[in-house]
Amino acid sequence: MGLAAAFLAATAFWVIPQLAPRASASCPGVEVVFARGTDEPPGVGKVGGAFVNSLRQRTRKSVDSYGVNYPANKDFLAAADGANDASNHIQHMTDSCPDTKLVLGGYSQGAAVIDIVTAAPLPGLGFQKPLPAQAADHVAAVALFGNPSARAGGLMSALTPNFDGKTIDLCNPGDPICSNGNQWKAHLSYVPGLTNQAASFVAAKV
Repeated sequence: MGLAAAFLAATAFWVIPQLAPRASASCPGVEVVFARGTDEPPGVGKVGGAFVNSLRQRTRKSVDSYGVNYPANKDFLAAADGANDASNHIQHMTDSCPDTKLVLGGYSQGAAVIDIVTAAPLPGLGFQKPLPAQAADHVAAVALFGNPSARAGGLMSALTPNFDGKTIDLCNPGDPICSNGNQWKAHLSYVPGLTNQAASFVAAKV
């Protein structure tokens, strides 16, 4: 029994240190948590995909993406569902991959989803998963496109002190969703110009 115990102890000594790096090796250098726009299929959407690809070209780190799970339909109150999912995933990543730089992003209704995550310090109106301060500290940057809250005079950005200097909030000239414009085409034209601009901003943060 003494010999067997010694063998097990020696095995644990060599195996356990070797397992830890494998767990961390599965964590990307950067992960983009992106909420797609209305009526886009599940995933990160067209704008999110272009943004992620552009960011990969601008950094030497590995870049993964997570598409926020929410309906993205005409029921805009369901944005809270997306905010809960995004916040859950962010908190999971901070626990499981503490060295991963997190980037939050959203397009159109998806930008509103991310606004809720970054601006709401307390639960309410369907949002039940506010980010703790330590989780917010893991967010390196926020990239928003065609953000509906921009028409509210930047109210959401005023509520996000944890993300000062980390956020780029882009609105195409004439986009009726984020400005007083009346060109729907402008809301559909964030790729590649503004996705590249956002990727350059974020690359400098991660």
